[in-house]
Amino acid sequence: MAAPVVSSVSPNQGPASGGTTVVVTGSDFTGALAVRFGAKSATSFTVNSSTQITAVTPSGTGAVNVSVTTSQGTSSQQVTFTYVTAAVPTLTGLSPSQGPTSGGTTVTLTGTNLTGATAVSFGGTPAASFTVNSATQITATTPPNTPGTAPVTVTTPGGTSNALTFTYLAAPTLTGLSPSQGPTSGGTSVTLTGTNLTGATAVSFGGTPAASFTVNSATQITATTPPNTPGAAPVTVTTPGGTSNPNVPQAYFFYVARPALTSVVPPSGATAGGTPVTLSGTNLLNATAVRFDGVAALSFTVDSATQITAVTPPRAAGTASVTVTTPGGTSDPIGYVYLASPTLSTLVPDRGPANAVTVVTLTGTGLATATDVQFGTASASFTVVSPTQITAVAPTGPAGPVSVRVTTPAGTSSPVTYTRIAAPVI
Repeated sequence: MAAPVVSSVSPNQGPASGGTTVVVTGSDFTGALAVRFGAKSATSFTVNSSTQITAVTPSGTGAVNVSVTTSQGTSSQQVTFTYVTAAVPTLTGLSPSQGPTSGGTTVTLTGTNLTGATAVSFGGTPAASFTVNSATQITATTPPNTPGTAPVTVTTPGGTSNALTFTYLAAPTLTGLSPSQGPTSGGTSVTLTGTNLTGATAVSFGGTPAASFTVNSATQITATTPPNTPGAAPVTVTTPGGTSNPNVPQAYFFYVARPALTSVVPPSGATAGGTPVTLSGTNLLNATAVRFDGVAALSFTVDSATQITAVTPPRAAGTASVTVTTPGGTSDPIGYVYLASPTLSTLVPDRGPANAVTVVTLTGTGLATATDVQFGTASASFTVVSPTQITAVAPTGPAGPVSVRVTTPAGTSSPVTYTRIAAPVI
């Protein structure tokens, strides 16, 4: 076997106090008996292989020769290690001081005596990368780590700095939205539930920032939806720990188009209410209310996205505004006319021949929408002259009195009497 050969040492400098871990590279190191820095033996050393030894420097000054001794002798090459009297580095600040467990956060370290830094550590894990900007500043990229606090240190030839704390934060998650749907105009107050929501810096609906949001706790945020187009919008929360995963069903908000009404059939009915009406329009699914001038329908059924069947509530005579409300908002109103029940007060003439038709003028109220005029059980032909007058042709029939009634969509009037008179017999 040959005497050992030392070809390099890395790092090749360190503090005068010693304690620097160095890698000695060369050959024929097997069975090494000693590693010396100048006249002093290494504090400790480990033979990694026949070509590498890891050693810890003793204290010293200036440039000293590094040698290795085996049973075959001592190396004679002049490979030096320089003891540096540089001041120990100090850290005074980290910005930011927190970030995701996935790493990748760019952190600015400020302090003193940072020149010549050889290592930046986050919780014992080397920084993914770092750049010494000056004697007072280093920019470092955090490595991945587990949630919690990690001591940050800088090592230079002058030693290792004091530790400052960097906090690794778990990424936020969303587990629910309430409500999970609302109008495209935005403005819906939504409660987001999940985990690790503290310190949220952004809430997004389909890539659009929330109109506003408040972090209530680590598990709850209240946000106001921004305007958006109809459809499903993934919701995300961003914190210093990262951005939540939007690709889960419970993290979608559904924007619903505003409902619209185009017709009400029949367009009128009695003030007593109870009239079944068919409302036609668009975007009527999931309707939560049907109102007549603000009064809820007695009942309603959503038949499809374009049709609702409702029962009118009571109301005074006149035109009522009908609206439908869904999660997409409230429709523009459409008119429905409440009609007073018809009344009859007079018939002129109130009698006529039994065997011939007679033109009769009926006077009363609420007659404009008459659908039938009956003399007894027989329907007569008629003409609506005004809301208070109808001209009807009294049909022939047996002699004697008959009840005359007028029917409108609002109901049937109380009767008045018309008398048929038998023709004289000669």
